[in-house]
Amino acid sequence: MSTKWNLDLSHSEITFKVKHMMISNVKGNFTDFTAEIVADDDTFKNAKTTATIQTASVNTNSEDRDKHLRSEEFFNAEKFPTITFESDAMNQSVTGNLTLNGVTKPINLDVDFGGINVDPWGNTKAGFSFEGKINRKDFGLNWNAALEAGGVLVSDEVKIAGELQFVKEA
Repeated sequence: MSTKWNLDLSHSEITFKVKHMMISNVKGNFTDFTAEIVADDDTFKNAKTTATIQTASVNTNSEDRDKHLRSEEFFNAEKFPTITFESDAMNQSVTGNLTLNGVTKPINLDVDFGGINVDPWGNTKAGFSFEGKINRKDFGLNWNAALEAGGVLVSDEVKIAGELQFVKEA
């Protein structure tokens, strides 16, 4: 019998970073997302994973940049309000379909299973860390600006990572 695990948002985060002006990384996160895992056992081998991120919840600590990221030049949050991820198997990595900006492509994420523990209120929880990278242009996020000294304002490679905690459904 399968067990459903629901995301504990207050103990989870999804982050990204991208090279800016070819000299440093700019980091951001999403503040509104959901996820669930359906697993046959507590090893999570071959577990099914789904996640949905609200694109309008992007946060880089710069309101002007966040507004630009929500615009048609990047996430187009009005037309594509969500980013989704679906996978049918999890081991030490997870390969699944990422849908971003209306484009679906397979991606691979390295996963570290942190283990299972019971909190002081009797809830069984499982923790995972993940990281990976995508090419933003694969998802139609093409906006950029050339720099006077050569190079571009925003790199194509986006590193993504997360710390996710799940609660076992009773």
